[in-house]
Amino acid sequence: MLATIKSLGVKGIGGYAVTVESFVSNGLFNFDIVGLPDAAVKEARERVRAAIKCNGFKFPVSRVTVNLAPADTKKAGTVYDLPIMLGILAATGTIKQPSADCAFFGELALTGEVRPVNGALPMALCAAREGIKHLFVPADNAEEAAYAEGVSVYPVKNVPELIAHLRGEYEIKPLPQGEISKSDISYPDFSDVKGQENVKRAMEIAAAGGHNILLVGPPGAGKSMMSKRLPGILPDMTREEMLKCTEIYSVAGLTGKSNPIIAQRPFRAPHHTVSPAAMSGGGAMPRPGEISLAHNGVLFLDEFPEFRKDVLEVLRQPLEDGEVTVSRVAGSATYPSDFMLVCAMNPCKCGWYGHPSGRCRCTANEVRNYHNRISGPLLDRIDIIVEAPALEYEELKNRAPAESSAEIKKRVDAARKAQQERFKNTDINSNANMDTKALNRYCMLTPECEALMHQAFDRMGLTARSYDRILRVARTIADLEGSESIEATHIAEAIQYRTYDFRENKS
Repeated sequence: MLATIKSLGVKGIGGYAVTVESFVSNGLFNFDIVGLPDAAVKEARERVRAAIKCNGFKFPVSRVTVNLAPADTKKAGTVYDLPIMLGILAATGTIKQPSADCAFFGELALTGEVRPVNGALPMALCAAREGIKHLFVPADNAEEAAYAEGVSVYPVKNVPELIAHLRGEYEIKPLPQGEISKSDISYPDFSDVKGQENVKRAMEIAAAGGHNILLVGPPGAGKSMMSKRLPGILPDMTREEMLKCTEIYSVAGLTGKSNPIIAQRPFRAPHHTVSPAAMSGGGAMPRPGEISLAHNGVLFLDEFPEFRKDVLEVLRQPLEDGEVTVSRVAGSATYPSDFMLVCAMNPCKCGWYGHPSGRCRCTANEVRNYHNRISGPLLDRIDIIVEAPALEYEELKNRAPAESSAEIKKRVDAARKAQQERFKNTDINSNANMDTKALNRYCMLTPECEALMHQAFDRMGLTARSYDRILRVARTIADLEGSESIEATHIAEAIQYRTYDFRENKS
């Protein structure tokens, strides 16, 4: 007898429909699972058999074949345990085959308890697209899956409860659609930062336009402290951005019952010993890396030159394209990676090059070698480079409250609103993402601005990419001031953020 159960799987960060076909026929006992299953899927045979017997049902002593369609797509994980069990019970007549608008996924314990799996939200969103009306998921995944619109999500705790529901003996009530509350979102505040007004201004510009930024300064200048406060002045996440981030975190196994939705801007700060695969994504089965976990948020690289060269070069293509493709033997996957790159570094190995105290003992060659760890092409992709000088005693002892993140965020929100109006009905979401066509349209320069840019281009040896990035930063500065056109002062300030030469002898 044949039974068909609908289920779902995950590829990359997207879900796809899977049909679990179970066929029970006469013959010597055998239990086969086909359809390119990995080891975890093959081991479902033992989990399913034990769960059926432990809950008082009869497992067929005959030939059992389970096909996971589409059969040419690699199946991974424990997500298919529940539909495989239901297919066998339906094929043996223990239960009626569920209707075509129902789908199931979940891992089985030997006792029949239904355990959570990764990727609940992507699979729930796929179920809605596939016309599934009733989705049965592990209880610990239900709150996450309930954020998908257009599908009723039923939390399943164990096998007896589900079988009783399918027989009409007990009702599992669906969860209401998830509501995203922003009341619990909090970030460290810029009001804690003493001094560093020039750095705060640069970070405000970076947040307003989505620009990449590099902070250079001695230890204790507050580089890390200010970087951690940057997400607090970025615009609030939209529902679409929250769902996309949650899909990534769900596939990576970083969501759960206590945090079913990613409602605040991600802030990822990997250690400088991170590997290229951990940064970009990968593994035997491709998984999102740090640059994808930072999607719609901030990727903070402290001690920038201490990162391995191959790790830093991994960033170059995602910074341009906003996505990364990972290819492995098990398959390839494309992950979104539209993030703000925020970097911090010391001016030399000891950290005190150019400090008035004269405590630096690094030679000119040592300073040069330290900075040469960062390639020119990567520096070229950073829009703003700003110095964070050591704080003076008068600044530290000042107890007057500094400007809060809320005040800065008001200006950032106003600038982003202007950009939303400007780029309406396009794929561009911020000034930092403007393409050549948008630059030509929205960054027209006056003769005075042209002369200033010409002079900077010749004297600083700028590249075409640097030229475009100066225009994007100048457009953001104009937006912060509410100006329709780019003025000479805006160009001058944007150029200033590319003139810092930390190889220059400051002693």
